[in-house]
Amino acid sequence: MKQLCRSALGICAGLVLAATGMAAGKPPAIVVDAAARAFLTANPRAVGISIGVYQGGKTYAFNYGFVAPEIKRAPTADTLYPIASITKTFTGALLAQAQLDGRLKLADDVRNYLDGSYPNLEFEGHPIRLFDLLDHRSGLPFILPERPETQPDFASDTPWAERVGAILKGYSRSDFYADLHKVKLAAAPGDSFRYSNAAAQLAGYVLERVYGGKYEMLLKQNVLRPLGMDDTTITLTPRQLTTRTRGYDGKRALMPDSPDELQGAAAIKSSVNDLLKYVAWQIVESDPAVKLSHQSFFTSGNYSAGLNWQMLSAPGKRVIWQTGDLEGFHAYCIVEPERKLGLVALFNQADRETNGAHGRMVNEILVGLDTEALPLP
Repeated sequence: MKQLCRSALGICAGLVLAATGMAAGKPPAIVVDAAARAFLTANPRAVGISIGVYQGGKTYAFNYGFVAPEIKRAPTADTLYPIASITKTFTGALLAQAQLDGRLKLADDVRNYLDGSYPNLEFEGHPIRLFDLLDHRSGLPFILPERPETQPDFASDTPWAERVGAILKGYSRSDFYADLHKVKLAAAPGDSFRYSNAAAQLAGYVLERVYGGKYEMLLKQNVLRPLGMDDTTITLTPRQLTTRTRGYDGKRALMPDSPDELQGAAAIKSSVNDLLKYVAWQIVESDPAVKLSHQSFFTSGNYSAGLNWQMLSAPGKRVIWQTGDLEGFHAYCIVEPERKLGLVALFNQADRETNGAHGRMVNEILVGLDTEALPLP
């Protein structure tokens, strides 16, 4: 990697050249630098930003700001960020592979993979299917245990991840299934949107059951190691603890990561360098598991949902994306296969105001790189 640093500005940009190919649109360095500078000027609360671009077979990494307000050092392409709900797309890839391996069928009743009787996991004869666990139409609650303090809008000075982490440390797998028995579906699975980390967590447990191994081991064996994503993980090593970033919400510092107990729902940490490998895998779509994870399991107009991928389509092109939202952190993973374009954006400062600005900056970069790109809604 050729590294160019302008430390006086707290800005660092790196370039990695991968496979051959012509990049479309304006040069990535010009597009990203202009958008990032404008964002940092308009949002003085912002701390650090790491951006990765895949275009025409080449990958580029750019880093801006600082790892912490009190540490005037820019992040790097290897700095680790929690990616929150982007984790669910990895779970989707594993579920797709499980179907290809003959371990399950995505249209199966989830109760086929649970011990005991769960008559509550159907509504008027319509059961929760495995793919419902990753298109947020299962009807399961936001998180289990379903308590007021586990909800993101619960009024508290304690960050959500810290509140939930404290609860989950004493919360066993048996407790999860006991609470699953108490769930009451309000509509037929597949009918209505209800965001659910509990559903993605359950998908991870199903994967453990059909393969006979722990979720993180399955993740490393089937996705991370084959792609060379050596710094993408749930459980941080001592070295990785030194390269992770901390989050800020404009008022508080040192925001915690999602609890590791959420595993397949929201627990992965990764870097721009690693996520660019993931983006390339998604763009090429040569792996049958990737293609299956991009299959539409719910459609409304030109919007559809895959295995936790959100998708918009237009004639001859698609944008496939997922975001990760956590107090103090915000992450984007975006692929446009027909345009051979991908974008990763990781932020370690997030609040309601700057999150909207993140989205505008991401769209500015997409259309700046390729005027034919589909922006996010």
